[in-house]
Amino acid sequence: MDDKYRRAVDAAAIFSETDLEGRITYVNDQFCDVSGYSREELIGQNHRLLNSGQHPTDFFSAMWRTIALGGVWKGEICNRAKDGSLYWVDSTMVPVLDDATGRVDRYLSIRFDISEKRELLHVLQWRVGHDALTGLPNRAYLSDLLDQALAMSRQEDIPLAVCMLDLDGFKAVNDGYGHASGDVLLVEVARRLRDIVRGEDVVARLAGDEFVLVLRHIRDLPQLRAALNRVLGAVSAPYSLHGKDIHVFASIGVTLFPLDNENAETLLRHADQAMYVAKQRGRNRFHLFDVSRDREIKATHQTVQRMRQALTAGELRLHFQPKVNMRLGEVVGFEALLRWDHPQNGMLRARDFLPPVEETDLIIDIGEWVMDQVLLQLHRWQQMGQSWPISVNVAARHFQRADFVERLKQVLARHAHVPPQMLDLEVVESVAVENIHHVTACLQACQALGVQFSLGDFGTGYSSLSYIKRLRTQTIKIDKSFIRDMLDDRDDLALTTAVIGLARAFGRRVIAEGVESVEHGELLLQMGCEIAQGYFIARPMPAEEVPGWVATFVAPAQWRLVTSL
Repeated sequence: MDDKYRRAVDAAAIFSETDLEGRITYVNDQFCDVSGYSREELIGQNHRLLNSGQHPTDFFSAMWRTIALGGVWKGEICNRAKDGSLYWVDSTMVPVLDDATGRVDRYLSIRFDISEKRELLHVLQWRVGHDALTGLPNRAYLSDLLDQALAMSRQEDIPLAVCMLDLDGFKAVNDGYGHASGDVLLVEVARRLRDIVRGEDVVARLAGDEFVLVLRHIRDLPQLRAALNRVLGAVSAPYSLHGKDIHVFASIGVTLFPLDNENAETLLRHADQAMYVAKQRGRNRFHLFDVSRDREIKATHQTVQRMRQALTAGELRLHFQPKVNMRLGEVVGFEALLRWDHPQNGMLRARDFLPPVEETDLIIDIGEWVMDQVLLQLHRWQQMGQSWPISVNVAARHFQRADFVERLKQVLARHAHVPPQMLDLEVVESVAVENIHHVTACLQACQALGVQFSLGDFGTGYSSLSYIKRLRTQTIKIDKSFIRDMLDDRDDLALTTAVIGLARAFGRRVIAEGVESVEHGELLLQMGCEIAQGYFIARPMPAEEVPGWVATFVAPAQWRLVTSL
């Protein structure tokens, strides 16, 4: 290289020349300064003297291949100085060609020290992935670490535990001693957690006083319990703040992969759900996520969503089951029963799809839809000259709402042409007595609107004279489970007799459901119960079939001949 160019390069960069074998033939002062070697120690030595061991063999193989073929190589190299420290250089390797032969004669290397830049980059990368207070991996880095741990667990077929830990009592420390003391406590908790887990495990801090543990190689539940008990013990040991012993405890939620075979995000959510269960049950404990229960919840959620679609899409139907006076052979009303006209599964009964929905607010929307449809149907029958009351089952969640009466007023107002007494609301006995004060007040307010009330499933709950007295419903319905077996079961017969007697004593009308034979009707008539419904009389039917059925209905002759006992 021309001397004037070499002086310029020497002033600006770390510069060296090597022969074709990689032996150093020239270095400048900057090279000596950064490497710690004198010029005499370097000249004649192979460049491998500076090898840091941080790069794989093929890294240098590719570099030498490039420059040996006359190409220029650029890249970042980590070298080791004489004192053993590492430094990074941004290198450009240039082959020099012989003017006479045109072949590569030697190599020039121009380098710039980028150690500070690399260190700054490392610090910035560390800060992106770590919690500044505790030095633990943060939420962003945890996601990568958990993904890696899951991949290894799948490969090794070894269970892995994901634990969400929340401190109990930390808020009191923050409030009583200040946030600085709270930070000191968090740092100590982080240290204890790091000390108690194994090297391959992960401890991370999400935010506040929430930590995550990823425990690998958890082979069975006893091993998991032992590990979590060690964690609880470590966290609950006293902390010294301002010369006082401070106590905090941990609530831990844990889920076990692959029993809970989900992705990283879902596992964290499941552990979080389990942690809240642990907190509800008391401090200083852990709770294992219930995978089977979660599947039930998901199935319920899917059912509810599908039912919501069915309501919106107009797939719900009402069928009507007649109530008749057996002695007179007259139709005295109908019960509206919900059906789902499922596109794939056909007409489904309420018991096949409604139970999961009854625990959600969707049952309120469905209940009000039923009332609307019933009032519309009552109006249609009115226009035909018929006045058959219709009873509607009201779900517990719907009836127990504080605004039930107000919402009922709105439904009735939309159908002002229908007399309110044509609507009979049926509440099952167990719901009625569960909150007797609310139900009594609600019942009286609804009756003030003119609406009728029936007490359903009577005999299956908490039947007592005081309840019958306080729940002033117009009608009591005897549960079909007693009617069905009363011909053969003396206990059911005795219960049915007692309910009929109570209803008559309190001046209530009594209806028997579940009449499945002539004999059922005869026995009920003998006991003084004249109103009944059941499959023997008629199955529930669409509204359009009702007029034709009524026109042809004839009660068995035996019923007209029965005399009461």
